[in-house]
Amino acid sequence: MIDRRTFGKAIGVGAAGTAAASLTGLSSPSSAVAVPSSGPGADRAATAATAATAPTSHTGGGSFPALKQVKAGELTIGYAEAGPAHGPAVILLHGWPYDIHSYGEVASLLAARGHRVIVPYLRGHGTTSFLSPKTFRNAQQSVIALDIIALLNALKIEKAVFGGFDWGSRTADIIAALWPERCKALISVTGYLITNREKNKLPLPPSAEWAWWYQYYFATERGALGFEKYRHEFAKLIWRNVSPTWKFDDATFDRTAAAFDNPDYVPIVVHNYRWRLGLAEGDPRYDRLEARLAAAPDIAVPTITLDGELDPFTPAGDGAAYRDKFTGPYDHRTLKGIGHNVPQEAPEAFAEAVLDVDRF
Repeated sequence: MIDRRTFGKAIGVGAAGTAAASLTGLSSPSSAVAVPSSGPGADRAATAATAATAPTSHTGGGSFPALKQVKAGELTIGYAEAGPAHGPAVILLHGWPYDIHSYGEVASLLAARGHRVIVPYLRGHGTTSFLSPKTFRNAQQSVIALDIIALLNALKIEKAVFGGFDWGSRTADIIAALWPERCKALISVTGYLITNREKNKLPLPPSAEWAWWYQYYFATERGALGFEKYRHEFAKLIWRNVSPTWKFDDATFDRTAAAFDNPDYVPIVVHNYRWRLGLAEGDPRYDRLEARLAAAPDIAVPTITLDGELDPFTPAGDGAAYRDKFTGPYDHRTLKGIGHNVPQEAPEAFAEAVLDVDRF
């Protein structure tokens, strides 16, 4: 999920943000509350939120009409689309163990504001599949970003606002860093998540390592077999652990869990986590890209970073741990009472951040 070097428990709230008061009437009334600061969105935040009130996390409703498919690179990518076909494009990228339905409500809110919203299944998830059974089931960070570049090309989208969390944040960060001409602006949950595999070899304190138990589980063949057998139970356990206040119902979970029945799901997830720890190799064709990413390139596009206050992977310091990696127009927002799955737990706040960053 999150780069190990950024792990840390949030110890306070004091970041900029909006609670999406301007979105009232487009969705349900509950929303995350963020504390205003001095960033570019602070003037709007000051009138949009009452920081003393704890938010009510969404249960996770919001679905999509019929999905679309398009050939892109070595995949046929399944994706949801909402909003006018000629509206300004927004690409929303999900994490693990989640799927496109993390953005059901966010997509509706943005489509109502005239945006063309594209929400793809990442490789190994849902209706996204490989064109050839012989293709290496590779899940290193650069190849997932290249999938999304191929999707942009296939859909003839020159430039878009990107939003992501978990794997989606990492992918959006990479595109913003390496292909800024394709990224108009960025929403990145948990900040800067580009992986440095050498740093990942260094141990963390035991109090930090415990949350990564599944990463070490996946490093073993027993873990791969267990994940294959219990993929749904596994995901539900993760959801509960990393989003402690999110009261999702069975229908919400089952809608997403269907995406885990993709035959490439287990190989992709296991390879991703083994690759991060240096226990599996990637594709040599992407070595140069990975070398650029290992150097931790700055991100210069307009950016808003979001942290869920209750997400165990949120770094301490109110965004300070990664602030210097974002060199363009910037704002940071911490969402009170919200865990890891920010767009599904706090869709109004996420959508408002997209609208705000698009105006930076």
